[in-house]
Amino acid sequence: MNTSIDLSIVIPVYNGALTIGRLVDAIVNLDIDASVEIILINDGSADNSREVCEELTRTTPLPVTFIDHARNYGEHNALMSGLRIARGNYIITMDDDLQNPPSEVVKLYNYAAQNQFDVVYTYFEKKEHAAWRNIGSWLANKTANWVLDKPDDLYLSSFRCIKQFVAKEIIRYKGPFPYVDGLIFQVTKNIGKVLVEHLPRAESASNYTLSRLVRLWMSILLNFSVVPLRIGTVLGLLMSAFGVIAVVYVLIDYFVFGIETAGWASLMIVFLLFSGVQLVVLGLAGEYIGRIYLTVNARPQTVIRSITPDRRSESATDAPTRTDRRAENLL
Repeated sequence: MNTSIDLSIVIPVYNGALTIGRLVDAIVNLDIDASVEIILINDGSADNSREVCEELTRTTPLPVTFIDHARNYGEHNALMSGLRIARGNYIITMDDDLQNPPSEVVKLYNYAAQNQFDVVYTYFEKKEHAAWRNIGSWLANKTANWVLDKPDDLYLSSFRCIKQFVAKEIIRYKGPFPYVDGLIFQVTKNIGKVLVEHLPRAESASNYTLSRLVRLWMSILLNFSVVPLRIGTVLGLLMSAFGVIAVVYVLIDYFVFGIETAGWASLMIVFLLFSGVQLVVLGLAGEYIGRIYLTVNARPQTVIRSITPDRRSESATDAPTRTDRRAENLL
């Protein structure tokens, strides 16, 4: 892969027609001592983001590559598409909503270039999100601490800088459920952080819904560890031990003290407790099996309708993407 560019900026776009042009203009005007390219990924937007991004490839002074997904696949799937064609020695990923000021790109790049970290995450003194979104982010980070062995003081922000060699390892993942931060922690633990500003959304409401946060949390929990299954095993053993103790207690009451144990209420409590634990463990096992099934059946990570300009020939990778027949007539 050609790495003659210093910095690639990868931006997933989802219903960002009102902000992406302002973001790209701000990046163009940055005072940065580096050659820069911009990669935009339209992830099935319902607005006219596609047309806006295509226009930016023609009018922006910097090199702009536009990837158009056939439908919405999610932020991390979109990032994988961008990372596969990014040519920069460093790659910055950021959202399209202007909550991360474009001026902070310079701060993040300089910090990464001047230090020996493989990846640099940003963190904020105050996050300008709704309370429920902050709670969801807190839960996702706590889960990552546990499952990914992430340091407690590291915040997993979508505004991050990645060295090219780390990105090359990340894009080896071919499954349909990518989680970029989890893949990063499989490659390296040489990770730094830098404080940046966080602004309120410039336009409209957040595209992150509760269901999207739940799916993200499930990816963190299930994609990189079998710890949940081990917890299920431990719970099963504890419940079995509890059952044995309960049986001994009932027998002692009956044969030693002549006390008949009450029937229906206690039986239903125990039944509901054990049934609940069993269903949770079965649900976890089902999630693992379902993800394996979808992976084995080659569910695509993304389907790329088109790339403008088309640089796929420059990226010698066995990326698990498919090209829309109507666009390329390759399938």
